[in-house]
Amino acid sequence: MPTPLPSPMPVDEARSAIAIRPLDATPETVAALADLLIETVARGGSVSFMHPLARADAEAFWSGSLAAAGRGERVVFGAFVGDRLAGTVTLLLDCPPNQPHRGEIAKMMTAVAHRRRGIGRALLDAAEQVAVARGRTLLVLDTATDEGAAWLYEKAGFHFAGEIPDYALKPHGGLTGTRIYWKRIGAAA
Repeated sequence: MPTPLPSPMPVDEARSAIAIRPLDATPETVAALADLLIETVARGGSVSFMHPLARADAEAFWSGSLAAAGRGERVVFGAFVGDRLAGTVTLLLDCPPNQPHRGEIAKMMTAVAHRRRGIGRALLDAAEQVAVARGRTLLVLDTATDEGAAWLYEKAGFHFAGEIPDYALKPHGGLTGTRIYWKRIGAAA
């Protein structure tokens, strides 16, 4: 039986307790991100992996993602409550030559113990600020139809573009659709 979600904290109090920063490829960071990915997949989060997710596969994914960040192709953000990683989101910046104005939001995850405390929104805000600073004027993302975070993205100003049915397998089996979103940012907003 799933653990009940914690009661939400007042937004101002929750946000002041969250520190958001870009992550570097240290063994501790890879381990913390792997823990978060494994937990997310085990709880049914549709983030491209199937349950059970082997630790070596989770660590390999994050090592590759952080290496891409080191090359400037993306930014992997971590949300910290104290010294504990409570969430992550990735801003993909390595777009085709005809799309230098676009960024993509990917791998949004919040640890179960820290959900409903403003972490997802704080991560989105940080990703958007960096995207604007890097000259991006459009963000896109997709989220699972079943168990996705459409409500969070809509609240953050993303516009629903459409839904693709049977897009991916859920971590525990069965198909789910994906909802596509976009948002103009910076000078284009």
